[in-house]
Amino acid sequence: MHDFHTHFIPSDVITWLKDNKELINAKWTKTDENKNEFLVVNEKWGFELKQAFIDSERYLQEQAAAGVSHSVVSPIPQLFLYDFPDEITTEISNVYNRSLAEWSKSAPQKISALGTVPLTNPDKAAQVLQNAMNLGLKGVIIGPGLPGQMLSDGFFTPFFEEANRQKAIVFIHPLLCEDPRLKRRMMPNLIGVPWETTVCATDLLLSGLIDTYPNVKILFAHGGGFLPYQIGRLDKGYEQWKLVSSNLKAPPSEYLKRFWYDTVLWNEESLEFLVKAVGTDRVVPGSDYPFDLSVWPPEVKFQEGIYSLLG
Repeated sequence: MHDFHTHFIPSDVITWLKDNKELINAKWTKTDENKNEFLVVNEKWGFELKQAFIDSERYLQEQAAAGVSHSVVSPIPQLFLYDFPDEITTEISNVYNRSLAEWSKSAPQKISALGTVPLTNPDKAAQVLQNAMNLGLKGVIIGPGLPGQMLSDGFFTPFFEEANRQKAIVFIHPLLCEDPRLKRRMMPNLIGVPWETTVCATDLLLSGLIDTYPNVKILFAHGGGFLPYQIGRLDKGYEQWKLVSSNLKAPPSEYLKRFWYDTVLWNEESLEFLVKAVGTDRVVPGSDYPFDLSVWPPEVKFQEGIYSLLG
């Protein structure tokens, strides 16, 4: 059984964070005796440093106990560090990518990995992506854009050109939504996270980017957010408005089948709907392990999606 959506922080990255804690305003705190330390970066990105995040043996033991034979490991979104200058983001990307590549080479039957890139500088991101692929990584995980920049914007052309050349997996993972209406009851996570994916995925679909870069394998986290459920509305807009159809060669529901989606949905009926909308070869088992809202253990089905994404 595969698990395509997991996260880890190698020891070299922890060392880098400690060595540069003033530079990135990183703080380790402990407020609950029943929990591990929390790491907060730049007063913005906070998360619990569970042992499974930082202990490779613990990670592999828990994967094995859940019946997972192979995991695709990604950096954690809180450490994309897009808030910082390119030099900092490039440095942690290179440290992260080297560390994950070394781990995956030490246990290739159990681990594959994706890297991270300095998305704020697409030229550097393209170079870091190329280096990551040369190290043996399968692609990269990125956020759903930047403040004021959607991934379909020409700003990101150098990155997508390189991803297309490399036939890389680009796993688009949301960051917490900053909509001021969501500042209560965990809504930034509950609906803000899938909403960020929805906006990004809809924009990419309607932009026709996948026609321009057909070799890029775009994977959306959390079942594609709300997009699959609302694809009929997009199809209707395609019939009605030139602004919707101008970049497309087919209805949006056809383009929906050209991306990949993980199974992190927590609801069997939702998952069945996704599979019916995009096909079994476009869905990959994932868990979001070891975050609190993980589907654990992950789905045992959808190996066809794994083969089509890794093939």
